[in-house]
Formats: sequence, C-alpha cells, structure tokens
Amino acid sequence: MTVTTTESVSKSGGHKSKWDIPRTERDDPFQFGQRYLEDEAAVWDFNAWDHVEWDEEQEILAQEKLAKQKENPVNDFDKKLYMSNPSRYWDLFYRSNKSNFFKDRKWLQLEFPSIYAKATAKDSGPKTILEVGCGAGNTMFPILAANKNAELKIVGADFSHRAVELVRESPEFDPAHIAADVWDLADESGRLPAGLEEHSVDFVILIFVFSALAPEQWDTAIRNIDRLLKPGGEVLFRDYGRYDMAQLRFKGGRLLQDSFYVRGDGTRVYFFTEDELRKIFDNYFVVDKMGTDRRLLVNRKRKLKMYRIWLQARFIKRASLDDGAGPSTGKTE
Repeated sequence: MTVTTTESVSKSGGHKSKWDIPRTERDDPFQFGQRYLEDEAAVWDFNAWDHVEWDEEQEILAQEKLAKQKENPVNDFDKKLYMSNPSRYWDLFYRSNKSNFFKDRKWLQLEFPSIYAKATAKDSGPKTILEVGCGAGNTMFPILAANKNAELKIVGADFSHRAVELVRESPEFDPAHIAADVWDLADESGRLPAGLEEHSVDFVILIFVFSALAPEQWDTAIRNIDRLLKPGGEVLFRDYGRYDMAQLRFKGGRLLQDSFYVRGDGTRVYFFTEDELRKIFDNYFVVDKMGTDRRLLVNRKRKLKMYRIWLQARFIKRASLDDGAGPSTGKTE
C-alpha cells in the first residue's frame, strides 16, 4: 500500500504505540483493513482484500484506457450544460434515490476517531462540526447517534435543495444538535452556511464531495473552508483516487477534462492523486496524515476482480488567523 503519513508523537517527544489506546480513540495513521492477499490462488476465498498493489501490466492497461477516453471527450455543447448548473443534477439524483442510495458511514469511528475523542465525548464542551455535501445525512446521523456531548452542534450543507430537505425530514433530525442549509462549497459570494460565522467550526468533513467540484473551483472552496475553521481546526477528507475502478469504467463521451468526468446521471466526479491534494491544501493547511486505500473487491460467483482506490487525509488549519491578506502562516505542532 502507498501511504504517506506523519506519526503520532506524545507531548514528551516519544512515539505512541498504536496499541496504547482503543482503536476508536486512536489517532494514528489510517489502517484501511488488514486482510492481505499473500497467495494468488486464495483470491476467491473472500469478497475483499486490502493493500493490493498493482503490477506493471495493470498500470499500462489503466493508462491505455485513459488514453482511449481522451479520444472521445464530452462535446462542447454538453460540457457547457454539465458545467453550468451542477446542483440541478444532484437535485435529480436525490429526488430519484431519496435516502436509500448511500449507507450510513459507521466506519467513521475507525478512520476519523478525533471526532469522537474531541467533539462527541461527554466533556468535550462547545464543538461545531460542518459536513459539506451532507447528502441525506449518512455521516451526520451516525455521529449524532454516538454523541454524548450536550454542547455539540452539527451543520450539514449541500448545494442540492432536495438533499437538505431529506435531512430535515428525517426522523433522526434533532434541531437541538443539527441544522441543515443549502450552500455551495465553491460559492464566490462570501455567504457562509446559515448559523455559522467565520472561524467558528472545529471540524469540516469532506467525504466524496470535493471530487464533484471542477478544478477551477478548488481554490475558492479551500478559501471558504479556511474562513470557517478555527485555528487548529481539522478537515477530514476521503475521496476517489486516480485509477479507481469507477474511473477506468468510463466509456467515450464522459471525459470533461483530465481526470474529470460526468456520470450517466449528469453528476460530476474527479479522481485525485496524493500530490494534487497536497498542492490544493498546502497554502492554508498542514497535511497531518494522508494515505491511499487500495482494495481488491471480488465477485466470487462471476469471478470478477474490481480495484478500488480511495484517498484519505486529515488536514489541520494553520495555527494563526490570517489578516485578510492571504493564507495564514502559523504552524501547527
């Protein structure tokens, strides 16, 4: 597995053992499962294998598929249509799928334990979590279900009006702890989600949402996140990685620009590399941890192999507030 990470260091300067504290309270490098395929003959024994590296032949095949996609990109007329009003397609998506498409993300406690150690624990004090691209609440509601902090506030934001309606209509919606608002992460107007002020948020969650933005929107999105987060606040990130199965399956007429596609339902998706993410976040955030989650999914009945690649990261806002003239320059220890 390809992983770049910063080890957890204790205040005394020594390195913490990952076995010192329970898994759901640990804050060490991402684990991504521990099922290794050591014997190729055993590949059909389980539905999934972790940390499966590609060989040279697979790499070449992937590059050939991407080259073929470039031969038949989205035509200019359709590209203008998909790029002009992306929220429309997400509205249609949630009207069709309602809250049934995505499963609740119960893995959050394992992969992002800092939420539970610092925000939902009983004595955490006033804490605010913002989930951007909240969809139907599949992240917000599991966090609320585990919450023991009477002063926790969770705000869901999505640029799909229908998604926000689904959150508000859910029987799990608790206005004492949850709010939901229509908001575009790449909004250039300066408007923030309702009820939030600048530098008032402790955690921003971005799970499979940044990939829906066009590359030219990234800088605006990062500046909006920086405006919302407190110094030392965290961005918890998970999204699609380059050469993921979903990328390689695209046929002709789906490529908008390099690594950026439109699905059959009109929604858009980008596939990142670690280097790209570092450059995108570098001016405003410290890369605390980053990893590439490589998984081999197996359809044992049909004897099919499907390679999934996701990127996961935790970014920390630099410690000093900026003065309005540009990114903050402090350092988070």
